[in-house]
Amino acid sequence: MESEKYICVREAGTAGNQVVMINMLQPDKPERSKISAESVLMNPVSKVIALKASIPNTTTQDSLQIFNLEMKSKMKSHNLLEKVEFWTWISATTLGIVTSNAVYHWSVEGASKPEKVFERGSNLANNQIISYRSSSNGKWLVLIGLAAPTPENPKQVSGNLQLFSVDQTRSQNLEAHAAAFASVPVPGRDTAAQLIAFCTKPSKPTETAKLNIIELGAAAGQTGFQKRQHDLFFPPEFADDFPVALQVSEKYGLVYVITKLGLLFVFDLYTATAVYRNRISAEPVFLTSNAPSSGGFYVINRHGQVLLGKINEQTIVDFISKTLSNVDLALSVAQRGNLPGADQLVLPKFQDLFNSGNYKGAAELAADSPLGILRTRDTISKFQAIPVQPGQTSPLLQYFGICLAKGQLNSFEAVELARLVISQNKKHLLENWLKDDKLECSEELGDLLASTDQDLALRIYIKGKASAKVVQALVLRGEIEKMGNYCSQVGYQPNWVELLQRALMNDGQAAVTLAIQISQQEQPPLDLNQIVELFMQRQMVREATSFLLDVLKPDLAEHSHLQTKVLEINLMMFPNVADAILTNGMLTHYDRPRIAQLCEKAGLYIWALQHYTELADLKRVVVNTPAIEPQKLVEFFGTLSREWALECLKELLQVNLRQNLQTVVQIAKEYTAQLQASAIIELFEEFKSYEGLYFYLGNYIAFSEEPQVHFKYIEAAARTGQIKEVERITRESNVYDPEATKTFLMEAKLPDARPLMNVCDRYGFVHDLTTYLFNNNMMRYIEGYVQKVNPTNAPVVVGALLDVECNEEFIKNLILSVRSLLPVGPLTEEVEKRNRLKLLSSFLEHLVSEGSQDPMVHNALAKIVIDSNNNPEHFLTTNQFYDSRIVGKYCEKRDPNLACVVYKRGSCDLELVDVTNKNSLFKLQARYVVERMDQDLWAAVLEEQNNFRRSLIDQVVSTALPESKNPEQVSVTVKAFMAADLPHELIELLEKIVLQNSAFSNNPNLQNLLVLTAIKADKTRVMEYVNRLDSFDGPAVGEIAVGSELYEEAFAIYKKFGHNLAAIKVLIDYIGTIDRAHEFATKVDESDVWSALANAQTACGHVSEAITSYIKAGDTSEHISVIEAAVADGCFEDLVKFLRMVRKKVKEVRVDTELVYALARINQLNELEEFLSNPNSANLQMVGDRCFDESLYEAAKLLFTSTSSWGRLASTLVRLHQFQQAVDAARKMNNTTTWKEVCFACVEEGEFKLAQLCGHNIIIHADELDEISDYYQNMGHFNELISLIESGLGLERAHMGIFTELGTLYAKFKPEKLMEHLQLFATRINIPKLLRVCEECQHWKELAYLYVQYDEYDNAALVMLMHASKAWEHVKFKDVAVKVANVDIYYKGISFYLEEHPGILVDLLTVLTPRIDHARVVDIMRKANHLALIKSYLLTVQNGNIVAVNEAVNDLAIEEEDFDSLRSSVDMYDNFDQISLAQRCERHELIEFRRVASHIYKRNQRWRQSVTLSKKDLLFKDAMETCANSGDQELAEELLSYFVEQQNKECFAACLYTCYELIRPDIVLELAWTNGMLDFAMPFMVQFVRDYISKVDQLLIDKQEAKEAEETQAKEAAEQNQMYQQLLPPALPAPVPYGGQLDPQAATAYNMQTFPGSMPNPGVYTNMM
Repeated sequence: MESEKYICVREAGTAGNQVVMINMLQPDKPERSKISAESVLMNPVSKVIALKASIPNTTTQDSLQIFNLEMKSKMKSHNLLEKVEFWTWISATTLGIVTSNAVYHWSVEGASKPEKVFERGSNLANNQIISYRSSSNGKWLVLIGLAAPTPENPKQVSGNLQLFSVDQTRSQNLEAHAAAFASVPVPGRDTAAQLIAFCTKPSKPTETAKLNIIELGAAAGQTGFQKRQHDLFFPPEFADDFPVALQVSEKYGLVYVITKLGLLFVFDLYTATAVYRNRISAEPVFLTSNAPSSGGFYVINRHGQVLLGKINEQTIVDFISKTLSNVDLALSVAQRGNLPGADQLVLPKFQDLFNSGNYKGAAELAADSPLGILRTRDTISKFQAIPVQPGQTSPLLQYFGICLAKGQLNSFEAVELARLVISQNKKHLLENWLKDDKLECSEELGDLLASTDQDLALRIYIKGKASAKVVQALVLRGEIEKMGNYCSQVGYQPNWVELLQRALMNDGQAAVTLAIQISQQEQPPLDLNQIVELFMQRQMVREATSFLLDVLKPDLAEHSHLQTKVLEINLMMFPNVADAILTNGMLTHYDRPRIAQLCEKAGLYIWALQHYTELADLKRVVVNTPAIEPQKLVEFFGTLSREWALECLKELLQVNLRQNLQTVVQIAKEYTAQLQASAIIELFEEFKSYEGLYFYLGNYIAFSEEPQVHFKYIEAAARTGQIKEVERITRESNVYDPEATKTFLMEAKLPDARPLMNVCDRYGFVHDLTTYLFNNNMMRYIEGYVQKVNPTNAPVVVGALLDVECNEEFIKNLILSVRSLLPVGPLTEEVEKRNRLKLLSSFLEHLVSEGSQDPMVHNALAKIVIDSNNNPEHFLTTNQFYDSRIVGKYCEKRDPNLACVVYKRGSCDLELVDVTNKNSLFKLQARYVVERMDQDLWAAVLEEQNNFRRSLIDQVVSTALPESKNPEQVSVTVKAFMAADLPHELIELLEKIVLQNSAFSNNPNLQNLLVLTAIKADKTRVMEYVNRLDSFDGPAVGEIAVGSELYEEAFAIYKKFGHNLAAIKVLIDYIGTIDRAHEFATKVDESDVWSALANAQTACGHVSEAITSYIKAGDTSEHISVIEAAVADGCFEDLVKFLRMVRKKVKEVRVDTELVYALARINQLNELEEFLSNPNSANLQMVGDRCFDESLYEAAKLLFTSTSSWGRLASTLVRLHQFQQAVDAARKMNNTTTWKEVCFACVEEGEFKLAQLCGHNIIIHADELDEISDYYQNMGHFNELISLIESGLGLERAHMGIFTELGTLYAKFKPEKLMEHLQLFATRINIPKLLRVCEECQHWKELAYLYVQYDEYDNAALVMLMHASKAWEHVKFKDVAVKVANVDIYYKGISFYLEEHPGILVDLLTVLTPRIDHARVVDIMRKANHLALIKSYLLTVQNGNIVAVNEAVNDLAIEEEDFDSLRSSVDMYDNFDQISLAQRCERHELIEFRRVASHIYKRNQRWRQSVTLSKKDLLFKDAMETCANSGDQELAEELLSYFVEQQNKECFAACLYTCYELIRPDIVLELAWTNGMLDFAMPFMVQFVRDYISKVDQLLIDKQEAKEAEETQAKEAAEQNQMYQQLLPPALPAPVPYGGQLDPQAATAYNMQTFPGSMPNPGVYTNMM
């Protein structure tokens, strides 16, 4: 806890460490973060955290890091090469780090590393550092440590202090336990004095602990702070206690000293005077922190309680002045802390100073008076009344000067000072003081300055919150906006009507601003209509308009009448303003019909149109087009419905077509989508306005895709003579209806045929175009179209001309005119359809002569040649340019052979196959397919769907392939058959080639193919082929045969080609005959073959035979599998032979390991021992484990002995029942598991001595203790277990668990030894565990003892009470009771004592006095009717003035008829129901009790009842004294009359003397004269006359003195003005801070007020960490 803001706690748990950060302002909302640091420090000011952790793998270095939690970033980090013993924040920006040798400072700013400041002093060697602090100016540092107790005084902890001066760089070593720095002002010095306060408690009992306060670094010649010292008194029970912390409250100037055991000492910082001492914590204190905001301190004790201690501001002054009888100190503390309760201290002192003429001292006292109790008008009046002596400073000016130096003047002081300054024309002094906040501003001060400086007065009004004056001043200055802002800020409501009228008279614009300010308030004080009326009353139309436009900005419906009004007044007077308002569009809720009429009258037709809602009105207004802006008119039509807009357009065309046509066209263009183009076209057609239609559609056509629109545009353009536009639109548009357009243009017979040409060319009406042009004798346009427009359509034109029987010469010339541009194919097609192909002969020959290679040209020529039968075969074979498919198709029906020639020439495979299939030309087809060598073609002809496939295959096998000498053709053919999956046909083919002595008979590939095909298609023929053929690939074919399950054929192939290993694998793996394989291996006698056989035998489980085969093969490659198989089969003797063979070739751990295991299994221990004695690489440990697991303990013993595996050896020896040797082995192993195994075995066998020897090595491990204990108990060996644990107490490594377990065993089995054990070893026992055991076993006395040792005093007390017969002892219970935290236990104890031991109840109550609720005790005893039993206790606690206690004591006094005790109690303690007691006493038979009743009535100011009771008992003296004390004139005169009536003259005279101040002289004279008692009244009358004369004389003296004072007043005024300049400089210095000025309301709920008594309330927060 580095400050009062945060507490950081590191919590360690199974899930890891985490840091808990507690904000003291929100202690119920802790923040948790997973941080693995060992130490965490929170910055005292900001959310910056410092972390410390050990660097891994080191013990002498620490890693330091600083993080900003708000920024979530790391600020700095550093690895310190020394171990950090203590660290703390010495300021908001600096960490102090203490190592074993030195002290470092590390700043969080910049990138600096920790800097060494000084070396640790020798006195701090081996000390535990508990504090490190820095002075406020950073020039002094103090390091504090605690040393371990010395042998001479083993209970006293020593404290050491090292004070270091930064400026002098040297240290001083002192003995001290706690220290703190402070800064205090010293009279006569500009700078504060740096103090250090430290506490010492010497180790020698004869020396006294002291608090020392001294100044550090005092400069020569300065007024120094006098050294202070005071003793610290420790009660006897706290003799070993010592200070652990010292905190200084600069707010109150107090020093708090807190000790380890929770004692608090409070001293005055300036005088070291003891103020208070008490114990604030029953638990040891381990951490404290200063709390400057409250002037107190925080304490955290061992139970995790967070306690806040601070003074009770309401009572401390009274406590110091009365209880401590130190008036000066009380006044000093009150002044420093500005505390209440000092009135009775300050007023007399001030009066004494004032009366003695020490006006300066009185002024200083008044200036520093707590809560300003002397800063009053009365004080100023007193200083004003003092006459100024010539040459001396005016006391009043001295008072003001001192108050200014101390701080701010209050309101009436400021006014009085301002009067003086203004009278001297020194206004600038006021400005300076106001700037420095030296004067409290008030309305009175502002009024004083208003006549001389309005600006300064306004500042004062604002600061003094004189709202009415501020508003008035701002309105006069015209600053309306500022005035409105001010009223909003301070919530002031002025008289708005008056302010507005005043503004209207002075400044219209200011009035508008004010009116706006009024209207903008949440609840406007004036109605808007009322404000407008005020404007209109003065004909301020523009101002009213400005105001209304501002307030109507929200455009609300409830302002409709105001909107109408602002438009009305402007339409009638300023139409242009109304137009601007309407243009702005800010108003929408006004009366639209009314405004429409006014707009029409004002000539604002467009606004009239926008506001009329009837069609007739719109049609009437819309025709005024000269007065309406065209663009606005167009925009207006956008607001109309479709029907109304069309009606208005019709009205415009009907009234003046020519004038309004352009406007109508513009409107139609703008709103085509709304009005619909069809309706607009109908409108123009209705008025036959093709010009309007042309202009409208000219704009719309670019966005329209309606055919009708485009057609109408073409029609309008044609009718208006726009031929070029017609030509353009027919060329560019893709939307118009071509048929209708063609028909219209043909009917229109335009002189220019280009529009028609565009339509017909684009939409395929070329035939119609040609016919139209031919019929209309427009041959020039035909030539132009073909030559220039679209030569590609020339074939269609030629066809059309042929259809109309045009002249052939014209056609030929037309064709020749375009030549190469003419598409020959379509032309040929058109002419061919009409059987006029010869017409093109000359044209085609002309093209060929020009070198044309166009296939279309040559196709046409080929057709002409074929039809003419002019040696077509020659042409077809020699011409390279015709298209074979086209010409072949042309030839198919004419001559199939010619078609085959053509298709073969063009490699038209499918066409040739098709024509040969149709004409049964299969031989030709077979030869062509073989020669083509095309797999795709083969796939096509060999597919299953081909009905002619068999015919083709027959021709290929019989003719085409035998004729071929090309190997490639054969290869392709074979591949084709394979791809077509024709195995039988392929075999047929290959037998034809391979077996009949052809050129390809010895071809290996063909032989392979033949065999493989047979394997696939005809397995019966495979063996024949294998025997007949010699050139095929044996290994490859053998593999395929195996894959096809032809195992005998595969064996024959491998055997034929000498592949013996593969052959035997076939026998083994596929045929599965081990015997044939053995015969074959014996025959060939090859090592590889034997190896393969051995592997097979191994797989079949013939392990012995397999080992023999491996030996014959000399094969060690499979020794792992052989070992596994032999072990599984149990063939260990054969395995030994095999492994010995293997060892000769292979040096592996596994081989030696298995050999060792095999020897162990066949029990050849001699050979095993011999093997172990020789070098080997066996894994003996593993073999030993296997032998152990298989109960081969003798072999395992040899192996574990050889490997020194003592743990396993011990286990083995246990199995062999060789326990002594097992213990020896366990001792060598020294492993907990081994010890447990041997121990448990020894216990089972009854070897308890050996078991105890083993157990000693087990119980020293806390984790194993429970297991061995449970084992012994389960076996029933309780005494042996206790003996084992008892012997373990003396072990060097004996731990808490041993002591705890022994206690548990005692509790269960030997309870008589339990208490002795607890008393001897209470500090070494796990108390919580043993608590549960004792409770289960009902050992109540021991349970209570353990609760006390564990500081669980509540539970200890409850056990003693609930099981008193065994656990209760009076002395022990008293010791426990004072430490109990649960107060209910106190009362349970009281009830117990009342029932069981009433004689010693008072003794218990005496001990519990500081802790119990005395009222509750009284209640308990009253219910039990035994109040008298605790009378001595009640008298002891009555000084607390508690109601219940007082009433109990009073009841006992009445019961015992002890009136003296009753009266004494009533006088000393008044907190009880006094009237009830008085009434009880009033009815008592003894007069003294009735006298007490009268006395109580008198104390409660029930004077008449008291007097009546006294008169009744003839106690006249008491009655007279009561009347005198009452001050009641009537009551005194009634008593006097009573004495007259009783003729008691002596009492009459005594009453006149006693009640002299109350009785009127005339009443006395009347009673005395009428009753003959003038002699008894005469002394009273003499005294009265004397007093009256003295008062008259004094009045005359006072009048004379007043007259003299008036005469001297004028003389003093001049002298006062002359001295004023000297006493009030232009800028007084700021007051020197006297301690910290903090908010007195910052006190918390629990403070020093709770401390009187023995034990305080725990504090503000009590959080269990």
